Amino acid sequence: MNHTKEHVPLLRHLGRGITRFRWWIIGLSVLFLIGTGAFGAGVTRMLLLARFEVEGSESSRTGQLLEQHFKAGDPNLLLLVTAKNGTVNDPAIVNVGKELQKELETQPHVTVLSSYWDRAFAPALRSKDAKQAIIIAHISGTATEARELLRTLSPKFTRDLPGATVRVGGQDEIFRQVGAQSEQDFIRSDMIAIPLVLLILVLLLRNLWAGLLTLGISLFAILGTMSVLRILIQFTEVSTFALNLTMVLGLGIGVDYCLFIIARYREELEKGQDVQGAIIRTIETAGRTVIFSALTVAISLAGLILFPFYFLRSFAYAGIAVIAIGVCGALFPLPAMLAIMGHRIRPWSRRQQSTSVEQGLWYRISHMVMKRPVSVSVPLLALLLFLGSPFLRINFGTPDQRVLPPGVSSREVHEEIRLNFPAEENDAIHIVALNTTDSQRQAIEQYARALSRVPGVFQVDTITGAYANGEQVARADEWSDRFVSEKGTWLSVVPSEERLNSDPFGLVDAIRAVQAPYPVQIGGAPAIIQDFRNTLLASLPPVMVFIGIVTFILLFFMTGSLLLPLKAILLNILSLSATFGALVWIFQEGNLSSLLGFTPTGSMEVSIPILMFCLAFGLSMDYEVFIMSRIKEEYDRTGKNVHAVALGLERSGPLVTAAAALMALAFASFSVSGISLLKMLGVGMTLAVLMDATVIRGLLVPAFMRLMGQANWWAPQPLQRLQRRLGFSE
Repeated sequence: MNHTKEHVPLLRHLGRGITRFRWWIIGLSVLFLIGTGAFGAGVTRMLLLARFEVEGSESSRTGQLLEQHFKAGDPNLLLLVTAKNGTVNDPAIVNVGKELQKELETQPHVTVLSSYWDRAFAPALRSKDAKQAIIIAHISGTATEARELLRTLSPKFTRDLPGATVRVGGQDEIFRQVGAQSEQDFIRSDMIAIPLVLLILVLLLRNLWAGLLTLGISLFAILGTMSVLRILIQFTEVSTFALNLTMVLGLGIGVDYCLFIIARYREELEKGQDVQGAIIRTIETAGRTVIFSALTVAISLAGLILFPFYFLRSFAYAGIAVIAIGVCGALFPLPAMLAIMGHRIRPWSRRQQSTSVEQGLWYRISHMVMKRPVSVSVPLLALLLFLGSPFLRINFGTPDQRVLPPGVSSREVHEEIRLNFPAEENDAIHIVALNTTDSQRQAIEQYARALSRVPGVFQVDTITGAYANGEQVARADEWSDRFVSEKGTWLSVVPSEERLNSDPFGLVDAIRAVQAPYPVQIGGAPAIIQDFRNTLLASLPPVMVFIGIVTFILLFFMTGSLLLPLKAILLNILSLSATFGALVWIFQEGNLSSLLGFTPTGSMEVSIPILMFCLAFGLSMDYEVFIMSRIKEEYDRTGKNVHAVALGLERSGPLVTAAAALMALAFASFSVSGISLLKMLGVGMTLAVLMDATVIRGLLVPAFMRLMGQANWWAPQPLQRLQRRLGFSE
C-alpha cells in the first residue's frame, strides 16, 4: 500500500547526501552557530515594548489629536510625592511640588499635563489624607522611545528629600519595568530549564552524546531565531516578549524533533540496518513526520499574523522562525552527527526487550481502551467538560500594575494611588471636538454637566471649569485654557476609583452614550484598552477558521482521511477548553495565587488566551502528527485498524509522552517569572501540553478510532486520488 513514488526518492537522496557530506554539514552548522550567536546577541537591546493601542482606532486618533493640537496627550508618566510629615499643602511640600514640575517641564519630549500644585481645584490629584499628591505628564513618541527616556528619567526623579519622597509611575514606566523583568526572567528560565532538560534527556536516552546533540539542536534553533528577529527589526516592530517564546519553544521543539529522529535511527539500527541505511530510512519516515509536524505548528502560529498588533505578530515571527530553523537542525546537522557517531548513539545499557510488541505498556493500554471505548471516553469527556466549565465565567479585563511582582516601584506607586486617592486622573477619558470654539461655551458646559452625571464619573474638566454630579464645582481659571486651541476643544472625564476598577468598559460605553452637541472622538486609557480588546475579539473568529481549515487540509494530505482531521480538531478544542477553564479558576478567580505567587485581578488579559490558543493548538497537532504517522504506517502495511492503532501508539506513545514532559518543563520555567502574564502562559501551556499528550492522545484517540473502525480511513475516491497523486501518503 505504498504510494510514495514521488516524495521518497527526494527524501532518500537527502539522506544519502547527508551521509556523504556529513563533515561539510557539521562545519557549516558550527559556523552558523558562531555567526548567529555573535549577530543575535544584540537583539535584546533592539526589541520593542508595545502599548495596548489599535493603530487607526478612535482612541488612538484622539491621543494623536491631543498631542498635535492641544500640546497634551495620553498620560504615561507621573510623579507621586509623599510628605514625610504634615500634608502636601505645607509650604515646604508645595515648594517641592512646584520645583519638580518646573524641572520636569525642561525634560525633552515631556509635557506636564496636570499638577496638584498648579491648579486651584484638583481633588483627584491629592490623596484622601492629604499626605500625597501627583504630577501627571506625557512623554511623546513610541513606547520604546518612552522606555529609553525613562531609563534616565526614572532614577533621576526618584528621590528621598528631607521632607518628602518622590517616586515615578505611569503606564510607560510600568511596561518599562515589565520589559526589564522579562529580560531577567529570560535568563532565569534558561538557568532553570536547560540543565533540567539536559539531565532528563541523558536519563531518557541513556546516552550523554544523544542528550547533548538534542540540546545542541535546540541551541541551533534559538540562536538562529535571535538572528532572524534582529533582521526583522529592520523592517517591522518586534516585541521584547518574542525572546521569551524563542527560548522556551526552541528548547521544546528541538527536543521534540530530535527525540523522534534519534529514536527512529536507533530502531533502524536494531533492525540490522547499517549506519547509512538507518539514516536514509530515518529521513524517509521520521524526517517526513517532523516536516508535517512543523507545518502544523507553523500554521497555527501564522494565525497570529492576522491580528493587527505587533505584540502578537512578534510571537508568530519568533515561533515560525524557531520551528523552521529547528526542522533544519533536525534534518541536517543532527543526521550528519548520527552518521559520524554511528552505533555510539545507542543506549549505554540495553534493556531487556519484550518477546513481542503486545507486551508493551502503550499497546496494552490502547487495547484496554479499545475493548471499552464508550466506558472510557464518556467519563473522560465529562471530566474535560467539567474542567472547562469555569471558562464560561471568563472576564476579559485590562492589564495593570499587578502584572509586576510586589516590591517593584511602579507597582507600589499605583497600588498606593488605587488605595489612597478618590479617583485616577492618570486614567481619565478624553473627549476631543474639533472645529468647536471658545464661543460655544454654553454647549460645552451642558455637555460637561451631562457627562458628570454618568455613574462612576468623579469629575469633568473643560474650558468652562470643573463639574461633578451635574454641578459646577470649580470655575475656569488659567489652567482651564489648556482645553481649547484654534482647532477645537476637549474634555477630561476623570473616573472614580471604584468604577475604574470594577467596570471600566461599561463606563466608556456610558460616556459614549451621552448625546454630544457636536461630533466628538473619545480616547484615554480605558477607551484605548476597550478598543484593543474589541479588536482582538473581533479578529479571533477568522483566525480560528483559518487555522482550522488549513490544519484540516494538511492532516488530510497526511492521512488520506476526512474523519481523522476532524477528530483531531474537535479533541484539540475540547482539550483547550479544559485548559482555559483551569486558567480562569486559577488566575481570574485567584485559586492557587499564594502557591504560584501572583495577585488575582478578577479578570484575564485578553491577548494571553489568544496566544495560548494558537500555540497550544499547534503543539497538540504536533503530537497528533507524530502518533498518526506511526498508526498510518502500520495501517498501510496491514490494513487492520485496531492493530495499527495499538502498534502505532506503542511505537510513538513513549516518545510523545517524553517530548510533552520536556516541553511542559520548558514552559513550566515561566511559572517562576515575576510577570503574571508570563506566569499564566507558562502554567497554561504546561497544562495544555500534558493533558493533550496523556488524556487526549493516550486515551481518547484510541477510543475514538475503535468506535469509528474502518471509517477512520475513508475519503471520497476523487480526494483519495488527489492525495495519492500529490504523494503525501506513506
